[in-house]
Amino acid sequence: MDKTPHPVATQHLPAFVTAPGDTDVLMVVGAVILLLAVVAFGVLFLTLHTLPERMAHKSHKLQFEIVAVLGLLALFTHMHIFWVAGLLLALVDFPDIGGWLGRIAGSVEKIADNGSRDRPPDKPDDVALENVTSIRRADAGASAAADLTTRSAGG
Repeated sequence: MDKTPHPVATQHLPAFVTAPGDTDVLMVVGAVILLLAVVAFGVLFLTLHTLPERMAHKSHKLQFEIVAVLGLLALFTHMHIFWVAGLLLALVDFPDIGGWLGRIAGSVEKIADNGSRDRPPDKPDDVALENVTSIRRADAGASAAADLTTRSAGG
């Protein structure tokens, strides 16, 4: 090939103009920069998108799951209000009410166990049967005592 410029062309050509058949270095460098920029933007976007989940990871399990679902909804529906709601939910620190209620329930169970001498039977029928037998025993004891009293008084 002839490397002499065309007679109508200017005498000084810019460095990015390549001869026919040569590798266009500027296009290759531009393609690599574009590819790196797209990957970097994707990583930045996904890092920013998972920010509420990473913040809520330190909190309670239920709150973390709600924030994760809101993040997925925001990702797939492109409605940013879900992401904002997830971010606000991740920023709010809810008190552990369930833990308090569990401790209260445990204390009440301890108080109830200490107040009774025997553990109650498992079946309510057993309770009724035990009450009936204790009443019969009490009646039998009272009638036996009455018999003893009449015998001793009469004899």
